[in-house]
Amino acid sequence: MHARPAYDVETVLAAGKGDRDAIDELVRGHLPLVYNIAGRAMNGHPDVDDVVQETMARVVAGVSGLRDPESFRSWIVAIAMNQVREWRQARAAALAGLDEVPDLADAASDFAALTVTRLGLSGQRKEAAEATRWLDADDRDVLALWWMEVAGELTRAELAAALGTSQQHTAVRVQRTKGRLETARAVVRALAARPRCPDLAATAATWNGVPSDLWRKRLSRHVRDCRACAGRLADLVPAERLLAGLGLVAVPAGIAAGLLAAARTAALHAIEGPALQGGLHALKGPAVKGGLLAKGKAATGSALAAKPIAVTAAGATLIAAGVVVVQTLRPETPPRRATAVIASSSPVSSPRPPRKTPARTPAKTRSPYGRTVDAADQAPPRNRPPAPLPRRPAGTVEIGGRHGYSRYGGAPSITHRGDYVTITGRGYVQVRWGILYRNRVGPFLPATWTGLKGKLFHVASGGGRRMDDEQAPGVTWMGSPETGFVRLPGGHQQMWQNEFYYLDGAVTLHNNESGTDIDLTVAPRTWKEVWDDISTRPDPARGILRYGLTRDTGDDRAPVPQYVTRAVDPARVPQRSRV
Repeated sequence: MHARPAYDVETVLAAGKGDRDAIDELVRGHLPLVYNIAGRAMNGHPDVDDVVQETMARVVAGVSGLRDPESFRSWIVAIAMNQVREWRQARAAALAGLDEVPDLADAASDFAALTVTRLGLSGQRKEAAEATRWLDADDRDVLALWWMEVAGELTRAELAAALGTSQQHTAVRVQRTKGRLETARAVVRALAARPRCPDLAATAATWNGVPSDLWRKRLSRHVRDCRACAGRLADLVPAERLLAGLGLVAVPAGIAAGLLAAARTAALHAIEGPALQGGLHALKGPAVKGGLLAKGKAATGSALAAKPIAVTAAGATLIAAGVVVVQTLRPETPPRRATAVIASSSPVSSPRPPRKTPARTPAKTRSPYGRTVDAADQAPPRNRPPAPLPRRPAGTVEIGGRHGYSRYGGAPSITHRGDYVTITGRGYVQVRWGILYRNRVGPFLPATWTGLKGKLFHVASGGGRRMDDEQAPGVTWMGSPETGFVRLPGGHQQMWQNEFYYLDGAVTLHNNESGTDIDLTVAPRTWKEVWDDISTRPDPARGILRYGLTRDTGDDRAPVPQYVTRAVDPARVPQRSRV
């Protein structure tokens, strides 16, 4: 499995130097991943938000000391898992000697329920999510990471780094956890059967209804040996096929807003004195030690206090003297007051003298070439004709590389991971998308363009349909309820059946499939062929559902294709459209 990073090395380096925009980008890009890992590992415990905040605070405070920027994703996942373990140890210590039952996550609002509700799961996917409740803490740690691997968010190397084991040992742990998850799925199905097996009902007579590792073992023995219960399991699909392609559970807006408000209130008592140059304040209040706020949650023994999320819609994250500050600014207004303190990497016991802020290096002037397109776009109305398509000079376009040939017209086709085509010349090129979701649905890895020499523009989209248009009720060219749907990475434009590009130079297009079965057919086209495609009137009887879309501006501000680089290594394609 290979995951698409939510960052590039330049962003990490800039964040390490204190660049506010880079820090915010890293935090925003990784908050959903950290939230999903912590949520599953902690079974949706109310302290999930605290653990996520502590993770982000440590990341922001420590990114300047990260030696290998390319390991950022492994590093942040490892920090998240360490915070989960610290939380678990602190909670166990606080509960030691107490007679009352530890506060368990409400079965109606735990992370399994959130997953089912927010991802709209049903059938066997719902059963798999519910089965996670039956695992113990160690298995939930492994499952939280393995789920992200299957979903295409982590690589196996990153998973192993988070567990602190070799990849060989990680494979063994993952296999054991998968086995226990399958056992739990069998229990979930048997308990949900109506009428329930009488012998199973007798076995579960003293069960309190709360899923647990102990009761999974007890009930699974009956399910395994009972012909009636075992007979219900014949159609179980392997878990990795069910989980592949599922998106991340969205971070609840209430958590972000609530924690930020609580932290701002606490900051009013911790911040004293006039604003310091650079937007930092003298701090006076509870000492911060070991990166954790001393004021904890007495109810659970957590050493974490409610801390603000390091993401603001109109703000900036700053680092100075080990203190992480979220600062809200008005456009074109000098910073006046820091509004929230997240955490500190060193004790703070007295006000610090003002420090002069180093002059920022003027930003380099960027070439207007290649407008970025790294944002999901809305489909135009189906009956809206395309804007006029600028006519660019054309010559000869040649296609080589490692590829096969399509059955439809004999055009070069890249159908397997590692296949590529090298395109040279001047003129229009069509890339036709084939999502073979009935063969396999899993992590989606975008195609990448490397070794660009000259210029390359994304000029139009057509084919009579976007790939997310319905071809039948509930069924699109991206999947169906029976097979699951391909889910694109955040910021990825929805593909159309035919995507058209204009090249003046040379570039290589790579198929990086890993999970989702993807076919890409590449062929030279004339301006007239492109225009005829996108200007064809919708005709559902012929499968033409909408007019195409003109993207070309006619000049160097026209959009470039996503995932393009002038470097030649496809593994190092920046996750932005700048070239």
